[in-house]
Amino acid sequence: LVLSAGSQSVGGEWYQCEELSSIKTKHSTYSLIQNLPIIMAKTKRLKPLTVLKSVGPKLVPFFKTVAIFFVLFGQEERTSVFFCVAKCLPVLSLMAFVLLHGMSLDECYRYSRRILTGLVFSLLGDVFLVWKHSFCNFELGLLCFAIAQTMYARAFGWRPLKPRPGLVFLAIGVLVYSYLQLYLTGVMVFLAPLYMTLICTMAWRAVARVEIYDDLWTWTKLCGCVGAVCFMVSDLLIAVNMFAFPVPGAHQLVMLTYYAAQFGISLSVVDSQADELIRVQNGKRKRERERERERESDKQTFWEQVEVRMWFYSSLFFSMKRFMYV
Repeated sequence: LVLSAGSQSVGGEWYQCEELSSIKTKHSTYSLIQNLPIIMAKTKRLKPLTVLKSVGPKLVPFFKTVAIFFVLFGQEERTSVFFCVAKCLPVLSLMAFVLLHGMSLDECYRYSRRILTGLVFSLLGDVFLVWKHSFCNFELGLLCFAIAQTMYARAFGWRPLKPRPGLVFLAIGVLVYSYLQLYLTGVMVFLAPLYMTLICTMAWRAVARVEIYDDLWTWTKLCGCVGAVCFMVSDLLIAVNMFAFPVPGAHQLVMLTYYAAQFGISLSVVDSQADELIRVQNGKRKRERERERERESDKQTFWEQVEVRMWFYSSLFFSMKRFMYV
């Protein structure tokens, strides 16, 4: 949770606290989350630029490899091993960036694990698409990116649901497919709508995470949202350029939006551990409340059964007494 001395990600926002290090050493991580009001009362919100300076050194390899790629292959793509290595290096740098923010099988790293898995399958998809004109390579690359979109959507989660953005992305997907289906042939007639559904779902879940009211939005979630939209733009450019008509500057636009997409999605892991911890705590409290309601309901049901039995036995007693009297 601590990226630099005195910096802390709490509830998706960044704060600075002089006594934070002492709080961190005296309490466990879960105890730290329980003391959120105390920490926030002693803290000062940092600007996104300050936080970017904190994580900036870890992003230097990404920016360098992107610059190298555009210097060497900024004009056109090629089908060579060297081109494949240069294309994959920025994604490898982002994988290292995610790993440097911590990785384990603990529940609080679930978001990071899914983003990392998405990056791995994106890397495999990049390799296949370098030789996309070979037999089945384009379909295999599409399958790898479909798995990546699924992992990103699972990482973004389903709460809050927000169906309105989903309807917007559904309309966009239907419009795009209705245009591209005129140019699709073979197996792409079935693969294209499936992949379009997955990427629209991923973008919907990324947008749904951003809550712009009540000061609940966070800049890392906003980065994930922008990254998801850039991913849609990148894939749309690939589809139009490959199946419909040549797009001017397609190679530069596709790679620029693609790297921006992976960068934004990877940057969203910065405060994901704190969000996951808060989610776990809220889940525990919710389960405790549900158990308490169940216990209260069981008690109420028990006393209702007691009352019914007492009424039954008392009625039976008076009936027998009246019969014996008669």
